[in-house]
Formats: sequence, C-alpha cells, structure tokens
Amino acid sequence: MITPDVVLDGKVIIHQPDLVNLYGCRIGAGTRIGAFVEIQKNAVVGRDCKISSHSFLCEGVTIEDGVFIGHGVMFTNDTYPRALTADGTVQSEADWSVIPTRVGRCASIGSNATILPGVTIGEGAMVGAGAVVTRDVEPYTTVAGVPARVLHPSERKKGGAMRTNERLA
Repeated sequence: MITPDVVLDGKVIIHQPDLVNLYGCRIGAGTRIGAFVEIQKNAVVGRDCKISSHSFLCEGVTIEDGVFIGHGVMFTNDTYPRALTADGTVQSEADWSVIPTRVGRCASIGSNATILPGVTIGEGAMVGAGAVVTRDVEPYTTVAGVPARVLHPSERKKGGAMRTNERLA
C-alpha cells in the first residue's frame, strides 16, 4: 500500500507496488524499492538509492543519496521500546520520542543488518551483512559483526582520493 501522503520524486521504481508499505515518507528520484519494504512516516530516502526487499525504514530515518540497503535491513528508532507505560496503560505516540538515524551518501548496508537508533553511518561507509550497528560508523570505514566493529578504517581523508573499488555518484 502506498498512501497519498507519500512523495515520490521523478523516476522512482517500485518493483511490486502492491507488496510494499509506504506512508508519509519521501523517496528521491531514481531510487529503486524492492518487494516487502516498509518505509514509515517522516522517513526520507535520497536520490539513486537501492532499498532491497524485506527492509524496514522506520520514522526518523534519513538515507542520503546513492545508498545501498541490502535485503532484510532493519532500522529502529526507540532505545527502550515498551508496549505499556509505567502505570500499565497502552503506550501511544505521546509516550515516546523518535530517535533519528542518518545514513550518509553512498554508504552500503549489507543484508540482515540491524541499525540501532541515534546512529550515523558516514559517507561511503560499509556495514557487513548481519551486523548490529550500535554506534556511529566513520565515513569510508567498513564494520561487521555483533556488535559491529571496525574491519577496515577509513583510507580516505576528506578531499582525498578514493580506493579503486569505491565509487561516488
């Protein structure tokens, strides 16, 4: 289901529109979205991204241009999720605050990674499949594992040359 409040910029490709849930979000031009993806209200996806099937982008997530999101990637936006308040009543939106998460330009997140709230994944960073990202990832750094740890620190300094296997749009 794609609700009327979704903003789709030019040439967004949704491979199976009847198998996605998009509501109250904005998707940049040239972005491709796979089946069984949910993108919640107030989430923003930049231009020329790829959001693979079965991924979940919750409220408060900002994805910059050229980002790759693998299959089954899960974002979270609440550090202490609860169904009930302290007095036992059902929790509502008024009982918690969204903790924003940002993924920098041309970063890549491998399949089945989980991104905890409040994290920034830097430009050109790479998150390995299955990683659980609990803290910020520096630009052009590769992390993997549970919790995610640095495998390859940044080899690129601001304004410097990129490695040959890196490409920025």
